[in-house]
Amino acid sequence: MILYNYLFDIIKITIAGIGIVYIAFYLAKPYLDKNQTLQLLELKKATSTQTLPLRLQAYERLVLFIERVNPSNLLLRLNGNTLSAAELHGLIITEIRTEFQHNVTQQIYVSDRAWVTVKRIKNDTLAVVNSAVNTLPADANGLDLGKVILNHLSKLEDDPYEMATATIKKDLEELF
Repeated sequence: MILYNYLFDIIKITIAGIGIVYIAFYLAKPYLDKNQTLQLLELKKATSTQTLPLRLQAYERLVLFIERVNPSNLLLRLNGNTLSAAELHGLIITEIRTEFQHNVTQQIYVSDRAWVTVKRIKNDTLAVVNSAVNTLPADANGLDLGKVILNHLSKLEDDPYEMATATIKKDLEELF
């Protein structure tokens, strides 16, 4: 009988202890959750402070890429008037791909919409250059290729390079 009373007392004390621990946890949980939320906000703020300059730089680089692969700028920069159409074509393709590879890591810091825009500009520019060279005779020179490319772009209702830059700027505005 004494053993039963002793076990019964132990069970009562254990249940009371569990109840006290549960109540203490229940009372402390909101404080712990608030503390965790504050720490998470501080971490996000610190991360944002460090990554914002990188993100801004990435958007700058994408706008620069769009300007550099714009055929009107690209043809002026390469000055391929003395080259054959095939040589200028190869130079343009290499330049576009090199520029793209140089900026490929920027996709980490920009939105998917901005990166898709940049890839579309690259692919569309390559397609325009490839289709232009295919319309020329084999003995055409670089000046002829440049004229065909610029003529094709002038027939477009909207300038795709300006539209891409506007998309990048709009995306950047959403950061603020």
